[in-house]
Amino acid sequence: MTDSAALLRAYDDQLRDLAEVPNADSVTRFGPVVFATYGTGRGFVTYRDLRGYDGDGARVDGLIEDVLAHARGLPGLTKLEWKTRGHDRPTDLPARLVAHGFVPDPVETVMVGEASALAVDVPLPPGYRVRRITTEADLLAACETDRLVFGDNPEDTAAYVAELLARMLADPDDFEMWVAEHEDAGADGWRIVCCGRLDPVADSDFAGIWGGGCLPEHRGRGLYRAVTAARARAALTRGRRYIQSDCTEYSRPILARAGLVPVTTTTPYLWRRG
Repeated sequence: MTDSAALLRAYDDQLRDLAEVPNADSVTRFGPVVFATYGTGRGFVTYRDLRGYDGDGARVDGLIEDVLAHARGLPGLTKLEWKTRGHDRPTDLPARLVAHGFVPDPVETVMVGEASALAVDVPLPPGYRVRRITTEADLLAACETDRLVFGDNPEDTAAYVAELLARMLADPDDFEMWVAEHEDAGADGWRIVCCGRLDPVADSDFAGIWGGGCLPEHRGRGLYRAVTAARARAALTRGRRYIQSDCTEYSRPILARAGLVPVTTTTPYLWRRG
């Protein structure tokens, strides 16, 4: 399977709806929409498709209002993400989300392709290494690197760390985060400068690669490619054929050169209490 239309069908069939929320604390349905909550105060809304709502603006508005009413009724929920895709209908959903108080994050490109295309040997410069992390201290250091790369606010970073730490402690064999480290004598050892997570999707041919980021002063050395190659090899070991990634402008060209293809775009729309 190589053409983008076939890959998009596989993406829609295998990676959406309940497949996106395997670690949620609770899941509530509103028609075709899945509303998942997490103990860190985060909510997440997704769906397989909304084709039955196409052309019916009042019905779309009603769905959004039902979701927001549910969110407001959850005292511990502080932030809600509604994940949209560029090929979805109705096409006016983004505008209606904005009208209800959601704010868009930057658009990302959804890339899909063969894991084997990424599972290549990537030579590292002297003073660097790649490994899978397994301790709480390493996870905290990796998340701090992510925060510096993506500029996340401390509150969101704390929630992200809490979710990942809970997953690591619950099933350490299933949790995979890979990092590139730089040997920094001034920092008394190795420092994490690039990192990324692997999420094999149950009952599918896919694994997702998430959170890939490299500190600016260490870019251009092949570190992101090396961390991605390590994750791709791990995905193949777990029996996953395809890799999926929501890409920024930085990672998209690297994955495209490895043979992954853009199948759609995704834009998170965020609502925050107050």
